[in-house]
Amino acid sequence: MTSSWYINKLSGRITVRRKRLEIILSSLKANPEPKLRFEEYSLDPTSASTVLHVATSLGDIEGRDVIDLGCGTGILSIGAAILGAKRVVGIDIDEDSLKVALENTKSLSVKVEFISGTIECIGPSFDTTVMNPPFGSWRRGLDVQFLAKALAISNVVYSIHKASDKGDSFLRKKLEDMGGEMKRLGELEIRIPRLFGFHKKAKYEVAAAFYRIVRLASLRRDSLPATHLIT
Repeated sequence: MTSSWYINKLSGRITVRRKRLEIILSSLKANPEPKLRFEEYSLDPTSASTVLHVATSLGDIEGRDVIDLGCGTGILSIGAAILGAKRVVGIDIDEDSLKVALENTKSLSVKVEFISGTIECIGPSFDTTVMNPPFGSWRRGLDVQFLAKALAISNVVYSIHKASDKGDSFLRKKLEDMGGEMKRLGELEIRIPRLFGFHKKAKYEVAAAFYRIVRLASLRRDSLPATHLIT
């Protein structure tokens, strides 16, 4: 990472304040043609900076190996790199999104490894997963698939989901079955601009919550298959 304004010269530690990170992330380009079949709703800079700053405060970003499942145009991946992650990998099935993500990393002089493919082509091991997975509105159960993969490849997961008491109970049960423990850390108002033809308003706000999920030691990690690295 070449931008010296990310570093506290006295301590040598990453000291980007949340609001500053939000401003930096607001400069990133979005995918001009998001695909509904992939539930490509970009995460807004306020929500992304909030999740990443909490994760950093809990020791799960700086100096860690971090992966972003369903990285889109890279807002969480790039934010993690800015906050001092040792290594950051982002994976997405949409190569158009990854092209924009690469442009975004170059514009900020940060390093992120991007992989084109489904989440199944990723194997262990990472310290932390950060992700804004599909909510499963169009493909039921897709959010659970992302959670299962995240727990299989990392020790700690930060994940964003629609906010509801019923949803909390559902996630908690699923995660217990997978060998994970979750804690709800806070609420978000995700701001989504008009993206698709059926959107009638210029902007939508979706009530969401973000969680820290810990993989229990008994959960077995899977093996590492081949991947397609985008450089």
